[in-house]
Amino acid sequence: MAMKMGVLTGGGDCPGLNAALRAVVKHAERSGDSILGIKNGWAGLIQGQCEPLTEYSVSGILPKGGTILGTSRTNLFKNAETLQRGLANYSRFGLDALIAIGGEDTLGVALKLHEGGIKVVGVPKTIDNDLSGTDFTFGFDTAVYIATEAIDRLHSTAEAHHRVMVVEVMGRHTGWIAVYSGIAGGADGILIPEHPFDIAELCEQVKRRQSRGKDFSIIVVAEGAKPKEGGGITLTKGGARDEFGHERLGGISNIVGAEIERRTGIETRVTILGHVQRGGTPTPFDRILATRCGVSAVNQVHEGKFGTMVAMRGQTIVAVPLSEAVGQIKQVNMELFDVARVFFG
Repeated sequence: MAMKMGVLTGGGDCPGLNAALRAVVKHAERSGDSILGIKNGWAGLIQGQCEPLTEYSVSGILPKGGTILGTSRTNLFKNAETLQRGLANYSRFGLDALIAIGGEDTLGVALKLHEGGIKVVGVPKTIDNDLSGTDFTFGFDTAVYIATEAIDRLHSTAEAHHRVMVVEVMGRHTGWIAVYSGIAGGADGILIPEHPFDIAELCEQVKRRQSRGKDFSIIVVAEGAKPKEGGGITLTKGGARDEFGHERLGGISNIVGAEIERRTGIETRVTILGHVQRGGTPTPFDRILATRCGVSAVNQVHEGKFGTMVAMRGQTIVAVPLSEAVGQIKQVNMELFDVARVFFG
């Protein structure tokens, strides 16, 4: 029996979203279903903004970054009015099911909708790779590639000028990008949210390298990295927050860079990669993973596996409960971080 499915992309954009949309639309249409694209994440469901998606609509989008549907960090459950409008539009559009592509916040909303009786399947995406239930999320590999390339380039100028280079990468709650790009790029120190750092210990690592004739260092810092209490660094709180209550982060690297220069006397420069990590064409790995996830999401709708998320386990794509995916943040494996620490200092 043919179905009418809605699809949306929510939260921060990332490479691979268009590949996932392409897979959903092509697989659904060739199965006799129709797809309605909901614009700008949950905002489109609230505002009633949508457009039919066909094979023609998604032609040529596989290598493109961003998302043709647009995205936002809108919270459907912000209040009773936004929820009522969203549910009314779901009925008005005549949808049989909804495929929500997003990270923790987007899929958290999807779970609540499922609990309220809406037929939802989730597709995980986040460059942070911090969703539980899946080994990898698409967007992560591209972000690591971009960060690693930046670290490689900074090595050249750091060595030429005998400087410490501090590189800030994304990672609000977890340090997956920092650890992977730090190992791949040969970082001399990596600071992540899961392991509060000691600024004095970090400066000692830098000085040890200098004593061995290595008069430059590369330090990779996740944006959510935090210092140990009583370590001489105080972070300012009270920044702007989004609709899900997340504080806007960024700038920890400036504090770390200033402290390194003050304590070691070595000239230090800071590079904040920011949204560069989100943009551009996805890597082959992310294109393939996103495509597999899109196809599997449609299959799960056909099989009636609602309230689930497609997930990568080993080399296999499986269905896991949405509650497992958003129940807790997937933190960096400390065994992997221990591998990185072998090369510190």
